[in-house]
Amino acid sequence: MMLSTKTGMSDFIYKLTSYVVVTAVALLCLLPVILVFSASFSSEESIYQYGYTLFPKSFSLEAYRIVFESPQALLGAYGVTLIVTGVGTLLGLLITSLLAYVIWRKDFPYRNHLAFFIYFTSIFSGGLVPLYIWIVRYLEIKDTLWALILPNLTNAWNILIFRSFLNATPASLVEAAKIDGAGDFTIYRRVILPVAIPGLAVVGMFQALYYWNDWYLAKLYIDSEHLYPLQFFLYRILNNLQAMQEAIASAGIPIPDMPSQSLKMAMTMLVATPVFFLFPFVQRFLVKGITVGSVKG
Repeated sequence: MMLSTKTGMSDFIYKLTSYVVVTAVALLCLLPVILVFSASFSSEESIYQYGYTLFPKSFSLEAYRIVFESPQALLGAYGVTLIVTGVGTLLGLLITSLLAYVIWRKDFPYRNHLAFFIYFTSIFSGGLVPLYIWIVRYLEIKDTLWALILPNLTNAWNILIFRSFLNATPASLVEAAKIDGAGDFTIYRRVILPVAIPGLAVVGMFQALYYWNDWYLAKLYIDSEHLYPLQFFLYRILNNLQAMQEAIASAGIPIPDMPSQSLKMAMTMLVATPVFFLFPFVQRFLVKGITVGSVKG
């Protein structure tokens, strides 16, 4: 009886310590988000005087006022980013899963050659100039949404990650489907994809974040302002503000209180907020997918 009491007390202390440690780590991870949120509502003068604080020393909406000066342009940039992220992620998952499925099938005679070719592209690339020529001169998709989608459809790392998830799929499922007369695409659609949902969630999250955060392709290929994605739209606002400050300073005119630091924080919140709302919906698949990939890969 005494031993049972001691064991129960030890378990209680262990669980309590675990909860305290996990809570402390979670709060430490949340701290930068709180600082960014607070700084976005702080005046520029208070940031320079007090630094980043948990609560604004001097509340100001100037940074958000500058960002929302053109609400239609901002909403248009959000729309472009949502379209590019949605279409790019779906097409990227399709191509990634198909390639991973092909190099996973042991009965495909050229699987090792194709796997080496995919891996080779992760080490060596043709460079920026051939890619630019390919996009502009051969595909002729400059200044279109496809210029923001096609270059990032897939990469070797995502393909290899998804193949590691498929390694957890019993080969007997494929053999049974073949005995029942199912073709390769039927096996892929009705056997592989349903059991690979955690892998699709993980790779899809990586793919979506890459599209969401990308601004460089817009700088290279987009000229029309109505096709600017969110990241590039905010990047241009910040660049224009800095150029204005430099021009005023070079002319010897006193620089007005322009919220450069708080503007950066406001932009960060506008970009990160949709991701914060998306993550809880895919968290269950991410945890399961990461566990399967790490154990079975």
